[in-house]
Amino acid sequence: MEKRGGFYALVRLFGRFWVWFFFREVDVQHAERVPRAGPVLLCVNHPNNLIDSLIVSAVVERKVHYLATAALFRNALLGKFLKACGAIPVYRRQDDPDKMDKNAGAFEATVATLARGGLVAIYPEGTTHSESRIQRIKTGAARIALDYESRRAGGLGEVLTLIPTGLTFEARKSFGGRVRISFGEPIPITPYLEVYREDGVKAVDGLTTAIQWGMEAQVLHVDRLDRASLVREVEAVYKDDLIRELQEERGLAPRQIDTVRLSRGIADAAAYFEAHAPERLDAIREHLVQYRAMLAAYHVRDQAVRARLAHHGVSERLSRGSKASIGLPVFVYGLVTSGLPYLLPRWIARRTATKETSYATTRLLASVVAYPLFWGLETWIVWRLAGALWALGFLISLPVSAILAYHYLRGIGRLRAQARLGILALTRHQAASRLLAERRRLIEELDRAKSEYLTATKGSSF
Repeated sequence: MEKRGGFYALVRLFGRFWVWFFFREVDVQHAERVPRAGPVLLCVNHPNNLIDSLIVSAVVERKVHYLATAALFRNALLGKFLKACGAIPVYRRQDDPDKMDKNAGAFEATVATLARGGLVAIYPEGTTHSESRIQRIKTGAARIALDYESRRAGGLGEVLTLIPTGLTFEARKSFGGRVRISFGEPIPITPYLEVYREDGVKAVDGLTTAIQWGMEAQVLHVDRLDRASLVREVEAVYKDDLIRELQEERGLAPRQIDTVRLSRGIADAAAYFEAHAPERLDAIREHLVQYRAMLAAYHVRDQAVRARLAHHGVSERLSRGSKASIGLPVFVYGLVTSGLPYLLPRWIARRTATKETSYATTRLLASVVAYPLFWGLETWIVWRLAGALWALGFLISLPVSAILAYHYLRGIGRLRAQARLGILALTRHQAASRLLAERRRLIEELDRAKSEYLTATKGSSF
């Protein structure tokens, strides 16, 4: 097994802190499928730029060598850092059309890394994107795997394990959400070797297709953009109802519920009705459009309407009220100490990020600078005023109070949304009643569709 090295271990520890700080939960599925030793090739989808590599490195115990675009290595300081972390530069035609011949060296460096028993991560889609699907992948991963395995017969190294890997973000542009990383069943390479010796192109195409299918199985993959839009809309209003149903009827804890499987079930149902009962999809679309229009007209969030229909008991409301009272001082403390480093990176990202997929990375990089800078200055002030012991306690309190303040802030947002709906109910009772009734009709329509789909398919994708 390749050793990680002290520098990589330090960088990984730093990365794991930011993952813990920025994300509410990282759900790792089937981590045991990644061997602890021997050559491994991870084929990962690419929904969120640099954040993707941060997540993979945080959850994989071994050193991860990434194939990274050579454009990143042009900056001398960044290039040295990436090389120290084990990254391998790859030249893309859109960035360096006159340097494509240098990819032969990158290919050999990748094979050599695998021969040493290393773990290499590649993004076969070739670029980051915001679509709810795996784009058609490039042939690079298949060519690397087949070339390595064909040479292995001559004593190159151990058997290669090729693992399709899927990343799914609950909310790509915001922090405090959930991330799911799923490692698929290893894809066998041996069946393609015989063909590779006789017809390399055919073998590469066949293995590329297998990798494509393997990656699609680890994420929510919707091949049509119009259907993807519908699935997202249904998820927004119905997914929480499905989760609550699983908790109540099957006694599942939140961690036991695979939310990506739920999303895939919604997508499968949409595809089924598109083929067998398109009028059902048309009815659902009509209800969604009507409901969304009413929310926009009354400036109300679906979350507030859902909460009002839930009819929380007095004891639950009292419990929430007491938690809010207790948490208020912590929120004020976190707001004072971490408010500026929270707002500044968001402001920078909104004004400089050119693509949706680069927003989170821009915000992360700005935060990595802003938080230590502000916290360091604040800790120095406390040290000067109260001494080293108080400064140490203050420093330890900063990340914890910042996270608690962020969750409290989200709670305030929910409270404001519910208050806006309450004011609507007082001032325009009929309008509020129509809004509640429209959501009920929408959920009833979705419940009927779910029942019809499960009956027709004689099984459950939910």
